[in-house]
Amino acid sequence: MVPAPGKTEVLYGVHSVGEALRAGRREVVEVAVADRKPSPRIAAVIAAAKQRGVPVRSLADRQLAALAEASTHQGIAARVGRYPYAELPEHFRPAGEPPMWVVLDGIVDPRNLGAILRTALCAGAAGVVIAKDRAAPASPAVSRASAGAMEHIELVRVTNLNRTIEAMKADGLWIAGLDAGAQQSIYRADLCGPLGLVVGGEGRGLRALVKRNCDFLLRIPQAGPVDSLNASTAAAVVLYEAVRQRTVNTRV
Repeated sequence: MVPAPGKTEVLYGVHSVGEALRAGRREVVEVAVADRKPSPRIAAVIAAAKQRGVPVRSLADRQLAALAEASTHQGIAARVGRYPYAELPEHFRPAGEPPMWVVLDGIVDPRNLGAILRTALCAGAAGVVIAKDRAAPASPAVSRASAGAMEHIELVRVTNLNRTIEAMKADGLWIAGLDAGAQQSIYRADLCGPLGLVVGGEGRGLRALVKRNCDFLLRIPQAGPVDSLNASTAAAVVLYEAVRQRTVNTRV
């Protein structure tokens, strides 16, 4: 079924369009490409679209830019159904390895959100939780910044972040908040168990109530005059410290 008018959006960029086709989570209504000889990467996306029976049409660059509402379209865009957020799970600890969830408290920059989603997917996070208010939503710009990772990650949007943190704790997750003023270093913390990693928003960090809801706070050791790392960089550092700890005694 083709999504009704008003329930579609336009993805742009090779990775965003290609991964939307590959993930198969949402309806791809049509793919538009620049009216010139396609690059090998775009040709592969066109082939994937045709294999799924998705119409492909050629547009002039200015038409493609107007469709994508961006000049960074890389010669390809696609009209797709709105992003399907994942449902909040009943249990955060499925059978198997201890899960690692990422909770974002007020990330407003789509580029930061996209970068965190990409890292979370690569690090094997069970999912990412964002708030409905005062936070960047899933959008074509986020998909572009995530190199298409947004099309694969379990991204949950909730009304009350603190209530979700409480549910995670009730289900046996330890909640660790990143805070530049924390006493404990990420390199001295045990990140091997069921974990919810909370990353604060750009500039202001964790809100007071969210900080109080964390079981413990962690800092990333830093040198030099700059106060703190970018939110997406900080998330990447601690996510991969958790990965290192979880795989230190195994072959990777």
